[in-house]
Amino acid sequence: MGTVFSFDVRGGEPGAVQAALEEAIAGLHRVNEVFSMYREDSQLSRLSRGELAVEDCDPEVAEVLDLGAEAERVSDGWFSMRYEGRLDPTGIVKGWAAEQAARLLAATPGVCGVSMNGGGDVQLLGSPEPHRPWRVGVADPLRPGGLAAVVSAAGVDELAVATSGTAERGAHIVDPRTGRSAVTDLVAVTVVAPELTWADCWATAAFAMGSRDGLRWLESLPDVEALLITAGDEVRCTGGLAARLG
Repeated sequence: MGTVFSFDVRGGEPGAVQAALEEAIAGLHRVNEVFSMYREDSQLSRLSRGELAVEDCDPEVAEVLDLGAEAERVSDGWFSMRYEGRLDPTGIVKGWAAEQAARLLAATPGVCGVSMNGGGDVQLLGSPEPHRPWRVGVADPLRPGGLAAVVSAAGVDELAVATSGTAERGAHIVDPRTGRSAVTDLVAVTVVAPELTWADCWATAAFAMGSRDGLRWLESLPDVEALLITAGDEVRCTGGLAARLG
């Protein structure tokens, strides 16, 4: 998937945790093989070319396409599974894959906490220690090395933090209306939600909308908070975000 995944697993018997880590890593490699748009022989590439039907693919393909269709519906098309006229659900795959890996690790007997980082997007489950929550620093897109905020998972058993923007990868987010790079007043959108699959999608969609429409839409979503930073260094956030900072 062209990115780095890292794992922080607390608790559990070392042998069982190691086995679960190996299973999770193998699963991520398998996801890459199935969903890569850069591999001509991947199931997704063959599906996009019409060489395979969905029912001929692994069950995960249908699952991801259903999730992507739901993301398109909720975002009124601002999240899209098409790129240059081709089926391309890779915008949802990374977050989904990282969340699945985190949940596999969290299900290991004795594990009390998991932090799964997929290219800067994080799924948190449980806690690292009793009475101490996971905390995630949100990079400041305008000040390299600085933090725009620190998100805390205090009081919840699961939390995800996902950021879309131009600081790391340049103008890679597409405006579904034009098929070209999204041109907005934003440099970064960070979404905080229980599940990384959706947090990642909502951050991408909101970035394409721009700060005004994106913030209004994010405010309408249940269990979602967000931090938006404009190119003019203006910070906008949803009403409940303050309760998640610390």
